[in-house]
Amino acid sequence: MRVICDRGALLDALNMVGPVVITRTPKPVLACVKLSAQDGGLTLAATDLEAAVRVTINQVEVSEPGEVLVLADKLNQIVRESVDPTLTLDTEDDAIHIRGQDAHFKVLGYPVGEFPTLPELTGKGDFEISATDLAVLINQTVFATARENSRYAINGVLFELEGNKITVVATDGRRLAMSKGSCKSVNGDGSTLVIIPTRTLGILNRVLDTADKPVKIKLTDNQVIFATESATLSSNLVEGNFPPYHDVIPRDGDKKATLNTDLLASAVRRAALLTNEESKGVRLSFGEKGLKLSSRAPEMGEAEIDVEMPKYEGDAVDIGFNPSFILDALKVVQSDEIQFDLKASNKPGVLRTGPNFLYVVMPVNL
Repeated sequence: MRVICDRGALLDALNMVGPVVITRTPKPVLACVKLSAQDGGLTLAATDLEAAVRVTINQVEVSEPGEVLVLADKLNQIVRESVDPTLTLDTEDDAIHIRGQDAHFKVLGYPVGEFPTLPELTGKGDFEISATDLAVLINQTVFATARENSRYAINGVLFELEGNKITVVATDGRRLAMSKGSCKSVNGDGSTLVIIPTRTLGILNRVLDTADKPVKIKLTDNQVIFATESATLSSNLVEGNFPPYHDVIPRDGDKKATLNTDLLASAVRRAALLTNEESKGVRLSFGEKGLKLSSRAPEMGEAEIDVEMPKYEGDAVDIGFNPSFILDALKVVQSDEIQFDLKASNKPGVLRTGPNFLYVVMPVNL
């Protein structure tokens, strides 16, 4: 193999495959990245046997096709510290030579045949969605997944695909985020439910093309494959049953507040300044005169912040929330205004923006 490649593009590709590289493993090939040069492109591939990433860069000149398997962290370090705009890569048996204007590195590798075979998406896939829309669906839900919970299914994110509609849901038992969008079903009006690991979606966000181009999705019994023009991500699915999320979305909220997203976020951040582990809730007092946020922490002090409320329907109500949970949702909404639906101080609140984003959050005792 002999390739002249753009250093910046190579570094970006190494950073994309990096999350699935295992640095400490009894299987050295899992700490490696496989480089394959052919047809004017250089493809980098890595896997931890749970997920796999393949990225192709075209800012290359391939004078001799070939493959090599080298330690990912060492290759990354060399490329990152290089000062050359382009690097020449060529192989000698299982080793790779990396040359710049004033430097030459020889890095020993491993037999390419020891690298696992990675899943590929052939054909059109089962669904297609724009990269921009998919990124929104992920960002509006993934933050609400459980961390280290014994209920393994809620450590992932539910993807519900039905016809040309896609619904993505995440929950940790104390809150639930749901985002809806449109997709193109290649196989008609079929319905599919899968749970994708949270980590996989974090990797997917890194490899999605910045341009608003289609992403193909292929589903099997135990795997999902996402494919763009330049990258492919495959991952095992989460086993188990996702909670029946429709049952936990309140529909009887008779108190409805309309609020400016930025003003509410600012008020919550300021009120949270005087909270601690013992009193980490912020009280929201809704009424005809507006919204008042208050917090109090022993030996620290207390805070009160008034927020203009353009519209409110219903009786007055006081309710406490974890400020971090409210801010997490406000960071991802794409609207200048949000609606808060409430029932009582001991009932969950529902934050929504239009028909496509909904967030349920449990109250806290103050």
